Amino acid sequence: MTHSLVALEDQVSVPLRTVVNNGQLAIELVRESLRPGALELPVRWAHVCELAEPENYLLGDELLLTAGVNLPADAAEVDRYVRRLRAAGITALGFGVTPPMHVELPETLRRSCARHGLPLLVVPERVPFLAVSRAVAVALGEAGQREQRRIVEAREALTRAAAEGRDEVAAELGRRLGGWVCLIGGGNLPVVEHRAPRPLPAEAGELLARTRAGSGIRSASTELADGTVVVAQPVYPQATASHLVLAGRPGRFGAAERAILGVGAALLGLVGGAGADTAALGAVATRLLLGLDGPGEPASALLGAGEYRVLSGVPYRRGPAASAVGYQWLRARLDTPLVALADGPRFTAIVPAAVGMPLLAGLRAEGWLAVAGSPVPAERLAEAVSEVDALRERAIALQRPVLASSAGLAAVVAPEAAADFAARLLAPLRELERSRPAEPLIDTLRTWLAQHGGWDRTAAALGIHRNSVRHRIARVERELGVDLADPEIRMELWFALRWAR
Repeated sequence: MTHSLVALEDQVSVPLRTVVNNGQLAIELVRESLRPGALELPVRWAHVCELAEPENYLLGDELLLTAGVNLPADAAEVDRYVRRLRAAGITALGFGVTPPMHVELPETLRRSCARHGLPLLVVPERVPFLAVSRAVAVALGEAGQREQRRIVEAREALTRAAAEGRDEVAAELGRRLGGWVCLIGGGNLPVVEHRAPRPLPAEAGELLARTRAGSGIRSASTELADGTVVVAQPVYPQATASHLVLAGRPGRFGAAERAILGVGAALLGLVGGAGADTAALGAVATRLLLGLDGPGEPASALLGAGEYRVLSGVPYRRGPAASAVGYQWLRARLDTPLVALADGPRFTAIVPAAVGMPLLAGLRAEGWLAVAGSPVPAERLAEAVSEVDALRERAIALQRPVLASSAGLAAVVAPEAAADFAARLLAPLRELERSRPAEPLIDTLRTWLAQHGGWDRTAAALGIHRNSVRHRIARVERELGVDLADPEIRMELWFALRWAR
């Protein structure tokens, strides 16, 4: 969430005023070359170059130093030289008086810099360019250390504020950024804010849309007519989270401000739902424990109208890193508090129906192989568990995420009819499992079908011998009176396993 010193150094700058006001350098400022605000322009490095056409070797924001070795005599050529430097984005041009080559500042250079608004500095003969470069390097180092201290102090303050809730986090973040902050939830509605304009700027809608449409680590920014710069980013850098943070401040967001915003956004994501989520979960859990609600009612009361998916994940290849196994990481990544962890590790969560393959692909990149069931109303989420179990076995066999489609055969069969079909077809196996729980025939059948009838792969997935797999599958055929070599029978059983309650 924070920038290291190495990463920060590439973005640290000092204002041109810092160089000009350094008494040891005794630099003379050509006042007529200054445009408004020129002394606040950033200097990222000092560079010596005597090339007649140096623009291809410049990065921008330089204090370019020259003794005029190849400075043209012709005024038009000097003007062309200055225009190229201005277009290359240098901050200022430092001219070193070096007798006998130049005993004073050439008048053609003075007039051209004034004409094009390129700040011009005169370095006296007694001051070597190395002294100027060293002074700039020292100033940049000190600025970098100050930025690092700002980030560390802000991180500590924001962490303390998190103990008081998201309102205090938003307020502290706004103070540290010197601007306003707004946490945006679903439907682009403000959830919590600190000194945010009401209504939000018209440009905010487009900014939020651009951020939501992105993928990976993302943010978007824009500058308003009054000079306020607004940045939008998710509460978790790589998440497809519905919550975004909008922050505005006078002037640009530097490296330190970006790092501080990242810390604050992450904390808003972690503590953002603590109050509302805890209240809702507490109420539902109490009614459930007291037996006051019937089947399906707790989910409906907690989630409300709309459709949701059951999402499940198991380790992929080497599995997730230790930081990606915890509840808080998954809560922020999935943007839901409804996450249940189990040993293995594995997890199950309830997520909005809009979840798509980008989230599942992102989880795989983090070491989770995930599947998401078909969209269902809240009261039918319990019925979706068997479908997710089947999808998980399929994902393990394919070694890729699986997202249940809202189209296909499952979408045209009424849920009640599908459940009745599954119950009748699998009833002999369930009855046998009740009397012999050590022989999980249904799980074996599900895994065997997901592995396309592969004995060795099924045995490896279940952690048993291949002969045990053969024995169980033969038992399934006898109990159900079917021939599993028939693809139509396999298809019916696969859908029965998905539809089973």
